[in-house]
Amino acid sequence: MQAKPIKTEQYLSKSEIAKHLEKVEYILMATPAPEHFKETPIHFTIFLNTDEQLPKDIQDAVLEKFLDENSIGAPAELMSQLMPVGFAKNKEQESPMPMLLVKPEDQRTIPYAVMHVMDFLADSTAFDEAKKKHLTGWSYAYES
Repeated sequence: MQAKPIKTEQYLSKSEIAKHLEKVEYILMATPAPEHFKETPIHFTIFLNTDEQLPKDIQDAVLEKFLDENSIGAPAELMSQLMPVGFAKNKEQESPMPMLLVKPEDQRTIPYAVMHVMDFLADSTAFDEAKKKHLTGWSYAYES
């Protein structure tokens, strides 16, 4: 099986995003890092379902928990801040794919929610799909 690009067929509207995120605690996404990052071959993004800027000590504790629970090594190139996040859908995906909206034109044209995002490069033995097969994946964690 060869990896294919994920094609967006539509974006969730603002109201669909709000409904979609109602019981979501966080979303964890893993993608292959650019090839020149040999020591940190996986690009991780943690989307926390809050629009509040978290204090540094809370950010550190949350990151440490994710690293421990997911067998993720020391992070590099860490970014932790509030960011606009859109959600893309297509027929092949079970759940909408979260997308960081970095470009101003995307922020103007794609509906989004503001979320606290932790974005970094690292290595892990638990994410072979991203590291060895060069696939992108994401999983949602829901409030209990």
